[in-house]
Amino acid sequence: MKPTPGELSSTGRLRLAYVVSHPIQYQAPLLRRIAQEPDIDLTVLFGSDFSIRGYKDEGFGVEVTWDIPLLDGYRSEFLPNLRDTGGLSATSPISRGILKRLRNSDGTPAFDALWVHGYASVNALHAILAANALGIPVLLRAESWLADRSRSPLKLAIKSAFLKVLRHGIAATLPIGSVNGAYWAHYFGEDFPQFLVPYAVDNAYFARLADRSTDAVETLRTQFNLEPGRPIILFASKLQTRKHCDHLVEAYRNLLASNKTPSPYLLIVGDGEERANLEAQCRDLPGVRFAGFQNQSALPAFFRLADVFVLPSRHEPWGLIVNEAMAASCPVIVSTDVGSGPDLVTNGVEGFIFPVGDVSALTAALAHTLLSPETSAAMGEAARQRIATWGFEQDILGLRNALAFTTRKLRP
Repeated sequence: MKPTPGELSSTGRLRLAYVVSHPIQYQAPLLRRIAQEPDIDLTVLFGSDFSIRGYKDEGFGVEVTWDIPLLDGYRSEFLPNLRDTGGLSATSPISRGILKRLRNSDGTPAFDALWVHGYASVNALHAILAANALGIPVLLRAESWLADRSRSPLKLAIKSAFLKVLRHGIAATLPIGSVNGAYWAHYFGEDFPQFLVPYAVDNAYFARLADRSTDAVETLRTQFNLEPGRPIILFASKLQTRKHCDHLVEAYRNLLASNKTPSPYLLIVGDGEERANLEAQCRDLPGVRFAGFQNQSALPAFFRLADVFVLPSRHEPWGLIVNEAMAASCPVIVSTDVGSGPDLVTNGVEGFIFPVGDVSALTAALAHTLLSPETSAAMGEAARQRIATWGFEQDILGLRNALAFTTRKLRP
């Protein structure tokens, strides 16, 4: 006998469907962790498999094949394909049969709750409408924030009207942090149900690899000709205009002009459209090293090598690379346009937050962090302690609270 809407399955486990565009390297460890919950029966429904086939990342500008398992440890399916361009957009991927997948053959709901990642795509809206038609409560998680790209008053009015309608199809939101929570409160209302499911990485994984990276660190020193005793400033991200590695280069130039002894290195990890411009900008700076694209498992050695990690981006709704650096005990300096800053960084403790685009303030933050090896090390330890409170266990707590609220059948 099939369970009626609102009831748990005969196994006593809450049936949770998660609809997302494709397997994502940051999400796979969290999905594995959710699948370990004894009373949650998770099924992940992907729209595309392009990320496991290998693809050209437009941001990095290189062919990418992730070196961590993306499908292991949880149940997943690929929805029938209607359109798949091998990349992400509002109209790709588009899947067929989402409504059919969410219901049983007798028309009853096949799941007790639906979790959707994002709302600005055909697939996400299709899933939300299908769940609403079946009476399945929808949990919505996305990276959106109010410090958005500039839009005309007309576009903002259209967006506001759209979200006012969307609100009625959502049972609760799962904010990734405080700035995302402010976004949902602005558009859905202060009284709309929210359950914090922090944007997190596998902290233990990055800490473990960093702790075991002694040999790898020495290899990197040799590979990039880095003299021991000189501080290392690290940038690791896509080399795109909005990431503003150029601001970091200018701050580095200022730091060298201050005659700090010993003078630091600047190590730039990543690839992308701005690489040639950055290399030209750095031509007269002998302390700059370009490491190119590095896969996720290689990054902890870079974090352990560095004395500070910097993300000077404009329009960065979160920046999970910040979590990774902190888990590896590396202090972080981020701009005010990096969404993770308010939740993870206190000035002078785990690092610094500087006004986006303010090269002088970035220079000062670098100088303070690199004041001595002891200063950097203390900030790195504080970063590791802070990120320990922002991980998968907090995600599980928030998700369970949301499911308990929306289904009334699961204990928090």
